Amino acid sequence: MASRDYEAINKANWDERAPQHAKSEDYGFKRFITEPDMLSNVVTFDIPLLGDITGLEAVHLQCHIGTDTLSLARRGAKSVIGLDFSSASLKEARNLAAQASGGDKLRFVEGSVYDAFKLLDPGSFDLVYTGIGALCWLPSIKQWAETVASLLKPGGQLFIREGHPVLWSIDEKADDLVIRYPYFERNAFTSFDDEGTYVKLQDEYKFVHTETVEWNHGIGEIVQALLDAGMRITGLKEHESVPWEPLPGKMVEVELGEYALAEGREILPLTYTLQAVKM
Repeated sequence: MASRDYEAINKANWDERAPQHAKSEDYGFKRFITEPDMLSNVVTFDIPLLGDITGLEAVHLQCHIGTDTLSLARRGAKSVIGLDFSSASLKEARNLAAQASGGDKLRFVEGSVYDAFKLLDPGSFDLVYTGIGALCWLPSIKQWAETVASLLKPGGQLFIREGHPVLWSIDEKADDLVIRYPYFERNAFTSFDDEGTYVKLQDEYKFVHTETVEWNHGIGEIVQALLDAGMRITGLKEHESVPWEPLPGKMVEVELGEYALAEGREILPLTYTLQAVKM
C-alpha cells in the first residue's frame, strides 16, 4: 500500500461514522451541552491515574468528536488542542465546543498524528493525552513515540489508555478466546470489513465505507519506543475492562459503560494505562 493510502481508507470510514456518533446517546452530546459538569466515561475512568491537570496546556491526539477533549478542559486544563485526521469528526467536535461549557478552552486541528510536530507548536505541551482505540490506526509505533516526545516540554507527561494488544489479536467471531491476528507490529496491515460501529445508533443507518486497515503493537514495542524517544515510563497498569463491547456474547456491562468478560476476567487483559514523562 502506498504511503498514506491507509489514511484515505480509514478517513472515509471515520468521516462517515462521525455524524452518527454525534447523534448517539452513547456519546451524550445533548448532556454535555445541558450539564456543565458532565465528563465522558473514558475520562472519568482515567481520573484516578491521570490526577490533577489544572492549568496544563494539553493536546489530545486522535480526538474524534471531542467529548474526551472537552472533558479534559472541564477537569481544569488551561487549554486543549484536539487533533484528528477526520474533517467530519472535527466538524462535530467544533459544534460541541461552540455550545458546551468549557468549549472556549478548545481548539481543533485537522491532520495526521505523524504531522503533529508541523501542525502544532513542538515542545510546548505539558500533557499529551491519547484515548481508547487510537494506536491501531498507526503503522509505526516508533514514529508515534517520537511525535509524542516532540510535542512535550521537558517534564511534560504522556497519558494513554488503550486497547490491549492481546485483545486486538483475538478473533472476535470465534466461539472461544482464540488468537488470530498479529500481536507484534508488522509492515503488513490487517484489513477488516465491518458494516457497523461500536455505539448504538439513534436510527438505522447503512454504512457505505466498511473497510479499515489496522496494525497491532506489542506492549514491549510501545514501551521501548517511548524509551528510545527520550521518555521515562512512570506507570503501566493493565485493566480487566474496556469501554465498548469488542467480544460480543462473551462480555457483560459493568460501571461507566465498561465491558468485562462474563467469565474468567483474570485470563485476559483488555486495556492498559501507560504514563511517561519527557526527560
